[in-house]
Amino acid sequence: MLVFGSQMHLLTLVILILELMLLPFVLWYYYAWPKDKTRLWYFILLLLLIFYNLTGGLFPDPRIDALSIQVQNMIAYGSGFGMATFFPYYFYRSFQLQGLKFHAIYGAPLLLMLPYLVFFWLVYPLTGDLNLVITYGMVVPFFYSPVLLWAILRSIRQRFSDNSHLLYPYGPMEMRAVYWAVAPWVCMTGISYLRVAQWIEVLVTNSGFILITVLFMLRAVRTERMEKQRMMERDAVDLKLQADFRDNCRMYHLSKRECEVSELLCHGLTYREIAEHLFISESTVDAHVQRIFLKTGVNKKIDLQKTLGYGVLPEPGYSL
Repeated sequence: MLVFGSQMHLLTLVILILELMLLPFVLWYYYAWPKDKTRLWYFILLLLLIFYNLTGGLFPDPRIDALSIQVQNMIAYGSGFGMATFFPYYFYRSFQLQGLKFHAIYGAPLLLMLPYLVFFWLVYPLTGDLNLVITYGMVVPFFYSPVLLWAILRSIRQRFSDNSHLLYPYGPMEMRAVYWAVAPWVCMTGISYLRVAQWIEVLVTNSGFILITVLFMLRAVRTERMEKQRMMERDAVDLKLQADFRDNCRMYHLSKRECEVSELLCHGLTYREIAEHLFISESTVDAHVQRIFLKTGVNKKIDLQKTLGYGVLPEPGYSL
């Protein structure tokens, strides 16, 4: 069923709307922590998929005067080849599949994207024969696709055997889903060659993206949970360090001001910085340090840290 009198199938429109709704959330998620490059790669993947569904659904349409049928075909097929080329790179970086490095960086661009550029951007404008371009332009990608599928499966198996302890936040089930998620896109050459119905093409290719989305959300949840657990453990350690530090200060009969100076000194602050922090003079700081050293029986900052049980304390400024 086509919509709005265009070439776009209803299923394509529904999936496209869902992806556009997802886009701002993914963008916000990336800007919340841009150091996590996996979020950026997923955002790029989503943009490419939206472009693929949009161009694949609308093109070619003779009523679009701004673009010729030839240019529309070049764009529509290019979006599919672009997705198929980016998928191996996405899995290589996001899932740390080192066995895909060659295919992600060299193999897919050379054996998927390069044939597209040669036949669709050079041969097609010269001949104007789309059947000829599809017939011969798909030969190399068609034979490369099973090789790439095998490389993906082998890299997943290798990671299970060699680096199973590094799989977190993914488990065996999620890693197997990686293979099934990328398979439809690697088979894009066969789909394009057979010229299957638009709704079948959209359903097959987007099923892989649905799996990717599930894996992406699963990773986000598990990573957040792991980070929160680390923060809770760190807070517990910080509280214990603070308690030990306070107990040792009391044991050596340090005054409240001497405890404050000791804490800042153990944090590596200079006399001037301590003076500025506590709004006292440097000479007063020096006098406090001398009394602290006298009470604790040390004469070096590193010895003071050991004596007072100083570890990796949180930011200075706790209340005794």
